[in-house]
Amino acid sequence: MAESQLQMRKLWQPQDPKASVAYQFMQDANRKHHRQMQTWEDLHAWSVDHRSEFWGELFEQYPLIHSGKYSRVVDEAARMDSIPAWFEGVKLNFAENILYWADDKDPSIATTHRKRDDAIACTEVREGCTEIRGITWREVRERTALLANAMRARGVRKGDRVAVVASNSLDTLVVFYATTAVGGIFSSSSTDMGTKGILDRLRQVTPKYVFMDDWAIYNGRSIDLRPKMCEIEVGLRDVKDVQGLVSMPRWQNKPVDISSVPKCENLAAFLSAGKGDKTPRWERIDFRDPFIIVYSSGTTGMPKCIVHSAGGVLINSKKEGNLHRDALAHDPEESCTLQYTTTGWIMYLTSCMTMLHGARAILYDGSPFQPDLKAFIKLVGDQKVTDLGISPRYMQTLATAHPPIIPRDIADLSKLRRVTSTGMVLSEAQFNYFYDHAFPPHVQLGNISGGTDLAACFTMDTTMKPLYCGGTMAPALGMKVEVYDQTVEGGKGVKGKPVPVGESGELVCTRAFPTMPIKFWDDPNGEKYFNAYYARFDDVWTHGDFISIHPQNGQVYLHGRADGVLNPSGVRFGSAEVYNSLDASFPEVIQDSICVGQRRAQDMDENVMLFLLMKPGKKFTPELVKRVKDAIARDVGRRCVPKYVFETPEIPTTINLKKVELPVKQIVSGKKIKASDTLANKKCLDFYYQFAEVEKVVQPKSKL
Repeated sequence: MAESQLQMRKLWQPQDPKASVAYQFMQDANRKHHRQMQTWEDLHAWSVDHRSEFWGELFEQYPLIHSGKYSRVVDEAARMDSIPAWFEGVKLNFAENILYWADDKDPSIATTHRKRDDAIACTEVREGCTEIRGITWREVRERTALLANAMRARGVRKGDRVAVVASNSLDTLVVFYATTAVGGIFSSSSTDMGTKGILDRLRQVTPKYVFMDDWAIYNGRSIDLRPKMCEIEVGLRDVKDVQGLVSMPRWQNKPVDISSVPKCENLAAFLSAGKGDKTPRWERIDFRDPFIIVYSSGTTGMPKCIVHSAGGVLINSKKEGNLHRDALAHDPEESCTLQYTTTGWIMYLTSCMTMLHGARAILYDGSPFQPDLKAFIKLVGDQKVTDLGISPRYMQTLATAHPPIIPRDIADLSKLRRVTSTGMVLSEAQFNYFYDHAFPPHVQLGNISGGTDLAACFTMDTTMKPLYCGGTMAPALGMKVEVYDQTVEGGKGVKGKPVPVGESGELVCTRAFPTMPIKFWDDPNGEKYFNAYYARFDDVWTHGDFISIHPQNGQVYLHGRADGVLNPSGVRFGSAEVYNSLDASFPEVIQDSICVGQRRAQDMDENVMLFLLMKPGKKFTPELVKRVKDAIARDVGRRCVPKYVFETPEIPTTINLKKVELPVKQIVSGKKIKASDTLANKKCLDFYYQFAEVEKVVQPKSKL
């Protein structure tokens, strides 16, 4: 670990760790289980070494609405790759738990807490904050029941898939809840995905119905989605399970003419099948039964269809909300979450689960940079947001604006408790910007990591420890996170090798946890599932991140993806270390960058390539290249200096603005790839093919 990482700057600390929900939970567990836990580290050790006690205590203290009983929490002796079952015998419903609360005396009974019936449960905000619309708890319940009963009338049953191609809106949220109310399985794609990317998902999961917005808005443009509807209908025409499309009016009460779209009806026509029945009915399913299918980013091929269980996701959300973020310590009517996300990203699930804790959810649709860089932050203040979810790219845009955007000078952020960031590694320069310039000192910055594969966090924030610059605060409770030697080739039956604390290696999880996917869709023998997580090290979940754990403060430092780790001449380092250096040294010159390793069939060693995206008006020059190399040598190490530095016109990202390194690495290493439509700008990959023959790119051009 670099010397700088051993002397991290303290940026934030809790006022009183003993006042946290986690500390109270720990004291109750001490009395019941005869433990002597006092610190966060004690609690985490108990949560992974005595999983049945920990998860059972969580289930008892923060009950879910359920019926049935379990005889054991989990078989702790079972192999991790056997995907052990949790809380067998328990039945529950996802939507019922979101929209109601368990009765204090009998958790099989749902209560509504009358004082909240007329409180705002969700607020829909359109790009630029031009339209803000709230909906009460009672209205969400009624609309969910109305649609669920229409689905039943149309033959949607337990296990049937229902998909949306839609924006982050109230209508989309209701489709999600209604689907799970009948025991169905929900799938979502965003409207800005390409048709092929959408069909790559839908054709695998064969939904009975596809609900789709008729219009979309993004970055100041309104887009008629009827042509895309027609393309999707054609692409699904030979899929026998598909009954048809349902058009949802994006402009309230102004449905467009869809007569040109085959097998499509508008939402009002679909709802009429339920004959106005608003009676709530909840299909309780087994704890490990599926309720949602999410998708790997699929940047170089068909996306994996990852199936998650209702019970696992619900109990994990209780853990993260209460034990990590003190949800129970605050009046839910004063709590409000705004997670910026599209419906095609796992963070959409996070947004939809805000209401599990009684908090209000803000559903934002469109670009956060319209009509200017200040509007989104003003919304945070005006709506009294307490929990804001963003990405490093968003923070970078504010910091590198001319002049830089200072959120605390723009809006009243006194109600804001926490800002979470995910999607990419958050640089140390961004940590410092956050506290030195951008946000009030009382706000906790939660750099989190986990994702689609586990519908949870492996590492995240806590209200019991200080926050130091860089990395994430701690491994999540119940997650036995370890660091394995990434040089071990692995294979069937190969045991991994832990590295000493402080050294970098591959993130693995060595104990089963409730949000492990129950399966991949259309993977009957489980081969795809096994290969995705367990083929590398025996009976260990291998996640693919390159990390280290600080030997003093225990924070987890994320250095990039393990499959994108740089390794010239045996010197291993993460791309994030290069990005940190550039962010700190060239904020006025370099807009973005991507750093990858090149190793072709003929190469004896790996070459490091760095591509720079210049800020408008700034020039890429030999003098700049020298300064960049000098800065990396100083900050990361001389043996980590890229061999090649080039200018690029565009950095490839997913639709959710995640920088994508692996396709570039494969391309410059001489491979031809088939890029998925889940890339927002896949055509920009064409630029990188020339560097597979980098010698021709850098050789002097002959003078004629």
